[in-house]
Amino acid sequence: MKTAITELFGIQHPIIQGGMHYVGFAELAAAVSNAGGLGIITGLTQRTPELLAKEIARCRDMTDKPFGVNLTFLPTFSAPPYPEYIAAIREGGVKAVETAGRSPEQYMPALKAAGIKVIHKCTSVRHSLKAEKIGCDAVSVDGFECGGHPGEDDIPNMILLPRAADELKIPFVASGGMADARSLVAALSMGASGMNMGTRFVATKEAPVHDNVKQAIVKASELDTVLVMRALRNTERVLKNKGVAQLVEIEREKGASLKIEDIHDQVAGVYAKVMVDGDMDAGAWSCGMVVGLIDDIPTVKELIDRIMSEAETIIRQRLTGFLEGEVETEKARAVA
Repeated sequence: MKTAITELFGIQHPIIQGGMHYVGFAELAAAVSNAGGLGIITGLTQRTPELLAKEIARCRDMTDKPFGVNLTFLPTFSAPPYPEYIAAIREGGVKAVETAGRSPEQYMPALKAAGIKVIHKCTSVRHSLKAEKIGCDAVSVDGFECGGHPGEDDIPNMILLPRAADELKIPFVASGGMADARSLVAALSMGASGMNMGTRFVATKEAPVHDNVKQAIVKASELDTVLVMRALRNTERVLKNKGVAQLVEIEREKGASLKIEDIHDQVAGVYAKVMVDGDMDAGAWSCGMVVGLIDDIPTVKELIDRIMSEAETIIRQRLTGFLEGEVETEKARAVA
């Protein structure tokens, strides 16, 4: 399948693995790239630029296909050394960067000078247009369904994606609620040139996380996520657990007077406890509503091959059949 995204990043399939804290290591990024998608190493999971350089080199040993690095620009008083991280990306020969969080505008000259293609994650059309204006090559449009930070507008992808298609000149991918062939075909029909998957890739054999995490995703339904930190205007969608229940109770008690210090124990240092130690009640970790569509733990190649095969079936049999007045086949209905 050829789209503007496959052409932009030199990949076989229009599927991107989003950057995820304590998940986006070389093992997963290489597996996605080897399967024809665009794998992403999560830059700030590597505590220093030197460690990121080593992780990039490790990924190079695992794949000769294109892969990228996620850089999340955080609103913090002690900002990470972003120029040094960018230097590690440049010197590692990486040609794709997924930016997230705050605007990457001040770092765009350095990224573009290195010949790096930039795809910025946005939760609104206005932010997508800003990304286009500052020179981003593509946008990852995150609907309200997404795990992590969905913004404060609460616009789901059935509305957000067509709006993005109406306004943007650069290509974009759909993110949030993406799990299978139906997700991909729907995203393409609404103007996207591919899809970004996060939570779905956590539940794969190559994802370097504790098996408890994968099993929790498989067992969860679409009702098992919750939004936290709304009072701080730092809304995050997370999987429900005992730590999150405590967080929600604190938020209920504090109301509009909530401060980040009030929920420190439920949000600080949680990812290592969850992803490495398998403590599923440790606290808040990002997870999308898409868990309701995940019921197995395949290899990355099995997942991507299945998505592309079933997407072709949906397009060629189910959708074309409607135009030709044919009765849809059982196979097409099953994957659709």
